[in-house]
Amino acid sequence: MSTSSRENHARQTAAGEEPGRDRRTADTTGVEPLTLGVEEEYLLLDPDSGLPLPRVEEVRAAADLHPALESAEVQPELLQSQVEIATPVCRDLSEVGGHLLRLRHSLASAAESSGCHLAACGTAPYADTTPPAITDAPRYRSIRQDFSRLADENLINGMHVHVGIPDRQTGVAVLNRLRPWLPLLVGLAANSPLWYGTDTGFSSWRTVVFNRWPISGVPPRFADADDYDRRITELQDARMIRDRGQLYWQARLSERYPTLEVRAMDVQLRADEAVMLAGLVRALATTVMLEERDGHPAPERTPESLAGAGWHAARYGMTEALHDPATGRLRRVGDVVSDLVEYLTPALALAGDERQVTSLLHRLLQEGNGADRQRRALEKHGRRGLVDMIAEESAAS
Repeated sequence: MSTSSRENHARQTAAGEEPGRDRRTADTTGVEPLTLGVEEEYLLLDPDSGLPLPRVEEVRAAADLHPALESAEVQPELLQSQVEIATPVCRDLSEVGGHLLRLRHSLASAAESSGCHLAACGTAPYADTTPPAITDAPRYRSIRQDFSRLADENLINGMHVHVGIPDRQTGVAVLNRLRPWLPLLVGLAANSPLWYGTDTGFSSWRTVVFNRWPISGVPPRFADADDYDRRITELQDARMIRDRGQLYWQARLSERYPTLEVRAMDVQLRADEAVMLAGLVRALATTVMLEERDGHPAPERTPESLAGAGWHAARYGMTEALHDPATGRLRRVGDVVSDLVEYLTPALALAGDERQVTSLLHRLLQEGNGADRQRRALEKHGRRGLVDMIAEESAAS
């Protein structure tokens, strides 16, 4: 340890801070809030058995007749028992919330008219061993051919938050600095404890399933935008991926939009929980972008440390301690969340999100995440009660 490092360590210890934790807050003077958008994936479940039903085309056809939905907002996914929605570009969380409520409520109505439930859960809680039907599209057929059983077992749903970035160079800098925060987002958003009718013991089994795919998990660190593009081109040239859509990292630059896309979270049972996470992601992106602008050093975390923190978050969610993004050390969940709010307050205030996000975080600490609530519903009300709870919360009713 250098002399300056020892002096900094002593100063932090004397102040009661943990070594490696920087209490600096971002200067948001003259900064405009970043735009954002949300994509959500849902399952279509049988109302009685809770098994996935391959009815995406029927649901989409019914959705086309709904006056509150546009056809471009509802898209198929890999499996015929899945459907995906995307909000328009939004400037504030009230827009995000309004669109999610509209889309969920309308799509749930379309699903009910097609004899199934819309389910915003990270994994299918129940499934049989018969391979599910793949959506009949060239891209999805090629994925099934390439990934075989991984595609068959892709009964998982995520939530993707797109944050507007000024350019790809800034996007890579933000991507690098977001890496330590991805495990924390996994833990807060965990909503997939059940798999093929059993409790996995994990809070986010979706994270475990998704990490089996190639080029997945926490992304590596990149030198700059040219390095990012060069390394991805090398993956394509080596035929490790067909295209950039097969980068399954928990965060990446979007190839379709001028955005950074954070994909670490399970889809949320409640629409307002998705809004909270979107606000957190935007505040994180804003904060680390300003730190990059001002030349503040980023926390140094090794790949193995981030991999371990991500596994721990998927395993325990909010039921145990979380790894502090700055230090990598385990701390109480409430303490980590409290420090998160303090760290992000300037960016939350800039966007007008502070009150909404902090109140929803407080409720999350009190009631638990989706994984906690799924387990409680199953214990108290059994299989049918769990399926009903998932459907009710998903439908924004």
